[in-house]
Amino acid sequence: MSTQEQDVLFENLNNAGIITLNRPKALNSLNTSMVTKLLQQLRDWENNKSLVIVKGAGEKAFCAGGDVKSAIDRVEGPRFFHTEYNVNYLIGKYKIPYIAFINGVTMGGGVGVSVHGRYRVATEKTVVAMPETKIGLFPDVGASYFLPRLQVNLGMYLGLTGDRLKGKDVVKAGIATHFVSSKRLYELEKLLSRCTNDNEVLSLLNKFHEPSEEFSLADNIKHINYCFAASTLEEIIERLEKVQNDWSLKTIQTLRQMCPGSLKITLRALQRGAQLELPQCLKMEYRLACRATENHDFPEGVRALLIDKDNKPKWQHSSLSDVDDDYVEDYFKKLPQDKELQFFDAKL
Repeated sequence: MSTQEQDVLFENLNNAGIITLNRPKALNSLNTSMVTKLLQQLRDWENNKSLVIVKGAGEKAFCAGGDVKSAIDRVEGPRFFHTEYNVNYLIGKYKIPYIAFINGVTMGGGVGVSVHGRYRVATEKTVVAMPETKIGLFPDVGASYFLPRLQVNLGMYLGLTGDRLKGKDVVKAGIATHFVSSKRLYELEKLLSRCTNDNEVLSLLNKFHEPSEEFSLADNIKHINYCFAASTLEEIIERLEKVQNDWSLKTIQTLRQMCPGSLKITLRALQRGAQLELPQCLKMEYRLACRATENHDFPEGVRALLIDKDNKPKWQHSSLSDVDDDYVEDYFKKLPQDKELQFFDAKL
């Protein structure tokens, strides 16, 4: 036995490859070591397994995101994002069934290693969020692809506000495909591992699935659809002010707590991502992520919320009206050719 605990575990079980994200004390957050191992193992298993199951160690989290304390480093950050986005890309085009047990906290990078897979199983413990605008970043890991594709502008709402969805709501929103009680996951894993093809996997998941009740956001879906259809943040806030109910007032308050630059970059990324395929979205997000490591807001957000924990970030812009179009567009510009995101299977 090595004295150092492995940060990600790989196990062969019947026809399945089982991945356990194994940093429970850090809520299984991803680092460069983990995503490097994931990329290698997933490529190998794609050709010799019938399916892959990914889960998190411990009771609290599937994966609370990327390790942003190291991601703010100008050298380590781009290296981490480059490998992480390659993992997201591979999952998005994976040939065999990829099944994520999103039991517990699932945020940021944790959404990235689940949502692009064919099946996502939520439980009563699931909490999903993309809270990046709060730390001066933007929802990445392919969020610019999947968020705009959620119905009724829900993705725009979730990406800008960082609102949390729990349990069956995660299925209702279209982020998870199935809902299974957490106490049945062990049994489900064992039975899935014996499946030999996608039809067997789907049929088994459908047997375990418990249908959803009412969506907790049901009363405000029409407001979400209307407010978050607006093409600018200023207009989104104007529309929210017109709604004038508890939900809209709380949403305005939430948006005012977020990084103004991040909000504008996020909205533009989601608007553009709606027209792009996943690989193009990841290339766009990589430009944004590299620029975020070089600019003020992302390191400052991580400092204020996660390092010093004073919760008093001093953003580059004091309000949305201070964020001009040039600032936003600069983030989207192409990087030098040798610095652009390259996919592992790119033809040279």
